[in-house]
Amino acid sequence: MPAPIIKVDAISKSFGAFKVLDGLSMQVMPGEKLALIGPSGSGKTTILRILMTLEKIDGGHIQVEGEQLYHMERNGQLLPADERHLARMRQKIGMVFQLFNLFPHKCVMDNVTLAPMLTKGVARAAAEKRAMELLDMVGLADKAKAMPAQLSGGQKQRVAIARALALSPKIMLFDEVTSALDPELVEEVLNVMRKLAAETDMTMLLVTHEMGFAHDFADRVLFFDRGRIVEEGKPDEIFRHPKQERTQTFLKKIIAAGHRV
Repeated sequence: MPAPIIKVDAISKSFGAFKVLDGLSMQVMPGEKLALIGPSGSGKTTILRILMTLEKIDGGHIQVEGEQLYHMERNGQLLPADERHLARMRQKIGMVFQLFNLFPHKCVMDNVTLAPMLTKGVARAAAEKRAMELLDMVGLADKAKAMPAQLSGGQKQRVAIARALALSPKIMLFDEVTSALDPELVEEVLNVMRKLAAETDMTMLLVTHEMGFAHDFADRVLFFDRGRIVEEGKPDEIFRHPKQERTQTFLKKIIAAGHRV
């Protein structure tokens, strides 16, 4: 068996008095497609932000590719990671956010090429060549010179996916990437993610309320509630035959709201 690409060991995280992650442990295997589902406030987005080093942990340990994420080894001791270590580890991971986070004053091409040029020292010509390949993959090669304000929400999100891929991450994190889109634009973004899942061996973690997509996309589903993983299993096990009462209640509400699972 290969070693896990992500290993989360008993991490905790609080915002004030609210404990959002409570001794959370999980493992993700290389190339695995993982869907994280559960009610709002259950800790799903927080674990993605922690993996991206956008939020710090209060306790516990995380390893990415066998290397500590928030700690450094020095003379046999584990010390808190410095910014240089965090920046290096961050290059292994890409994240696509709910609200796109594109630079509004930069064109599509500049949005996609900026990070490789600044963080990896990629030459402009090479960065632009790779950007065009990625924009073509997400169906937006003709929008390279467009400004974000000229794009639909679905197009902005596809640019955001191309931008995250431009750094060639080993792991991709998707945080509710369709929840801010009009319903008719959701499918164009999901199609790009289907293509990524089918054509690459990239490890992918997806937080979503699109249960039908999670069922089709994921190798494994984790159901979060109150900062813990209540249940996990293959999509059919979780969506068709959930064992835990909390999972059953959640899915009944999702179905009652008109969502496919």
